[in-house]
Amino acid sequence: MLLHLSTWPEVEAYLESSRGIIIPIGSTEQHGPTGLIGTDAIAAEALARGVGEATNALIGPTINVGMALHHTSFPGTISLRPQTMILVIRDYITSLAKAGFVKYFFINGHGGNIATMKAAFSETYAYLADLNVPNCDRIQCQIGNWFMCGSVYKLAKELYGNQEGGHATPSEVALTQYLYPEAIKQAPLSEEVASGHKIYGATDFRRRFPDGRMGSNPALATPEHGRQFYELAVKELTNNYLEFLSSD
Repeated sequence: MLLHLSTWPEVEAYLESSRGIIIPIGSTEQHGPTGLIGTDAIAAEALARGVGEATNALIGPTINVGMALHHTSFPGTISLRPQTMILVIRDYITSLAKAGFVKYFFINGHGGNIATMKAAFSETYAYLADLNVPNCDRIQCQIGNWFMCGSVYKLAKELYGNQEGGHATPSEVALTQYLYPEAIKQAPLSEEVASGHKIYGATDFRRRFPDGRMGSNPALATPEHGRQFYELAVKELTNNYLEFLSSD
């Protein structure tokens, strides 16, 4: 059930049986020479819909621009500053909390979002308490990082070994290839790829990782691999969401 394709009476009826909602969150950033700029948002949204179908959960609108300031030296990247992203998340939750939602499961596609999301949750709990929103003491937020699912990590290591890398990975490229086979990209990739450098500012990032990859070889990706990652992630995230709903 997608929020943007629902009516308010349908959402009101949904709240009679569940107070949980799934919110996909990703990023709009470079993913190397062959990775789609929308990779992180594409993955989060598709997996959220899969989990929603498995659990009859309501799926909120995707937050498709995240905290990607370190990628902004690459054309096409769009980023929110951390303080902006905190307010976006806070306002999403505040609007939904006033309607009666209390459990917020964010399916996340971008590692760079995690720190800001955790800060946003802390900000939101305090903000809702200050507003005296009903049931504010019961509101809980949880992150489901699809790329950190144990089953996904295991398969990525089996398929790619050390060539999985840390960004523009074959696993995430494979997932987008499965979801959008008509948008598979081909480009020459150098055999040597930078890895192991710490992340600082955008200019420094591009100097250290000139083609945007971080130790990865996305040429190994296939749509069939992507199907496997999709099925594993949906299964694990479904279990995580149901456990979250049933917890105190």
